[in-house]
Amino acid sequence: MSMNHIRPWRNIERRKSRQIHVGKVPIGGDAPIAVQTMTNTLTTDVAGTIAQVQAAAEAGADLVRVSVPDEASSRALKEIVAESPVPIVADIHFHYKRGIEAAEAGAACLRINPGNIGDEKRVAEVIKAARDHDCAIRIGVNAGSLEKHLLDKYGEPCPAAMVESGLDHIRILEDHDFHNFKISLKASDVFMTAAAYQQLADATDAPIHIGVTEAGGFVSGTIKSAIGLGQLLWMGIGDTLRVSLSADPVEEVKVGFEILKSLGLRHRGVNIISCPSCARQGFDVIKTVEALEERLAHIHTPLSLSIIGCVVNGPGEALMTDVGFTGGGAGSGMVYLAGKASHKMSNAAMVDHIVEEVEKKAAEIDAAAEAAE
Repeated sequence: MSMNHIRPWRNIERRKSRQIHVGKVPIGGDAPIAVQTMTNTLTTDVAGTIAQVQAAAEAGADLVRVSVPDEASSRALKEIVAESPVPIVADIHFHYKRGIEAAEAGAACLRINPGNIGDEKRVAEVIKAARDHDCAIRIGVNAGSLEKHLLDKYGEPCPAAMVESGLDHIRILEDHDFHNFKISLKASDVFMTAAAYQQLADATDAPIHIGVTEAGGFVSGTIKSAIGLGQLLWMGIGDTLRVSLSADPVEEVKVGFEILKSLGLRHRGVNIISCPSCARQGFDVIKTVEALEERLAHIHTPLSLSIIGCVVNGPGEALMTDVGFTGGGAGSGMVYLAGKASHKMSNAAMVDHIVEEVEKKAAEIDAAAEAAE
């Protein structure tokens, strides 16, 4: 059994939401929190977009969103859907006909923005297309594109205005007897985002997609997203998420999983626990971790690995991980397996050896899981 299990005092009680399906992926209810990203290629560059979708899926993305701004993109979407290993969400803004075309092209979900899509009559046509083609809908409210009447009412973007926009659109969908939808309320401001989602969570049982929009570059956006998404997830809010970064979509997926891993909500791949390094280190911790992250990227099985430079915290951290290495003296350190000291290994051969031990442990976990089935 993996050491990377959820301990009772780490459990988070998730908000009770009804479950929908986006293609083959369940969203809400007791389903795992889905991780998604969005392509940043031109959708009309079919080959480039498919390559990006496939890379995101390999990194673990459950869903990938693709922008559909024009008719040419609608035509390209059909080819992209046919080649995608995961359900495709079509991002629709401004022209409701793109939503109809995307549903016809095989999109598993339509993301429509209440502030941009148009009046209720147009929304009704999109709903009909979604129903006819077994397509889900995401109501995607954004603080930067709220409806004019709400800005007039509230004076500026605020949580109450975002929630009202979302609930108004829920009413339209439900009035048309359409219930296969999820909803998001995003802002670039962490406080506004969190407050809006908290109010929304109390007002509907619909599955909630969480994210901090336009979060920024890789470092700043990761921090902002971790703070915003982290506090919502800690409160049990969130059935699917996207980390919005000005970076490669694969990085969004990786950060999303790391946020979920840190809260014990989902596990994928190797969780490396490592020290920041100091003068006590018996080997170069930073370079070792960089090498291991690259060489263990192919492991999808959830397990834990501790890489600690010295014996101050090394043995203690190793007690709680599947595989561990603690630096010692004379150019070698101790390898730990299943929390117990196992054998010494030279620093020079340590990386290759740890990769072998992790691969072996992953195979054991996978075999045990298959036998249990």
